[in-house]
Amino acid sequence: MVKASRSGLRRGLCLGVILLVAVALVVAVTFRQQLKDHFAAVSFEPSVRVERVLDELQLTDAGERIFLATQPTVDGSQNFNAQCAGVDHSEQGHVLGCYTEDRIHLFDVTDERVTGVVEVTAAHELLHASYARLGDGDRAMLSAKLRQEYDRRAAEDPELKERMAVYEHLSEAAFANELHSVFGTEVRDLPDWLEEHYAQWFSDRGAIVDAFARYHAVFVDLQKQADALRGEMESLRADVEARKQSYVADVEQFNTDAADFSARNERFEFSDDAIGFDRIRGELEWRRGELEATRVGIQADVDRYNALRDQLTALSEVSSELDQQLNSDLAPVTTRPDGE
Repeated sequence: MVKASRSGLRRGLCLGVILLVAVALVVAVTFRQQLKDHFAAVSFEPSVRVERVLDELQLTDAGERIFLATQPTVDGSQNFNAQCAGVDHSEQGHVLGCYTEDRIHLFDVTDERVTGVVEVTAAHELLHASYARLGDGDRAMLSAKLRQEYDRRAAEDPELKERMAVYEHLSEAAFANELHSVFGTEVRDLPDWLEEHYAQWFSDRGAIVDAFARYHAVFVDLQKQADALRGEMESLRADVEARKQSYVADVEQFNTDAADFSARNERFEFSDDAIGFDRIRGELEWRRGELEATRVGIQADVDRYNALRDQLTALSEVSSELDQQLNSDLAPVTTRPDGE
């Protein structure tokens, strides 16, 4: 009886071990991506610059694990371009970040006028990494729902439609991938199901959208000012040109009438008509004064036009300067001291 009990105990222990191994295998398979991300994250030593970006993102534990697992870099040199060489530059004006081969690379923009652009780009790329980690079925279902939400919004939001126009050349799957990142970082009011989806990775998604809105407003404001100046200049130019034509015609007529008056006077036509002489001379003097006032007014508007042109030039220079700050093609060959 004792031997039988021991044999049964051994069989029970073996069965228990087998069950534990089986459970461990199931857990390992089910959570293999999370486990892979965990070990990649804990083995990664982020730079000070990456840590600052991470602090600003306000990620959940899951979001921070994925972000660090991609071993992100923040680089202000041409090395960034090498890291993101595979990105299709036709997709956006300037490439500020990329997610490639399960790595996130960010271009370091330090201009205070566009503070937040690195963090928003990091959030955008993090959502690409998160999207890639979804199962095929979950990704297909999410893709369909994202497209449906976009089609509904695009009909009433031309700005969003214009924003996504840069991705129109992509496949449906790639378009949905970009839409997933754009919705998460640039669109404030989203349906509850989508907010809950993004809450897996962001503790405060609204802060990301706020950062996007702040730096985006810089470019929007510059464009609005430039458009207003161009509109005012176009209207002013048309008005000045019309007035100049009328002024030239009036001057020519005045010169003709003044010459005629002078010729008549030299022929002594007014020797017996002092009143007529004074009347015509008075009319000519009045017309001369009116013409001078018109000339002064036209010149004032020409000066105004030139001042507006100078303002537009200054705005263009600011816009160009900001554009250069975001253009990684103009980055120095060497990495900045606070980069990677």
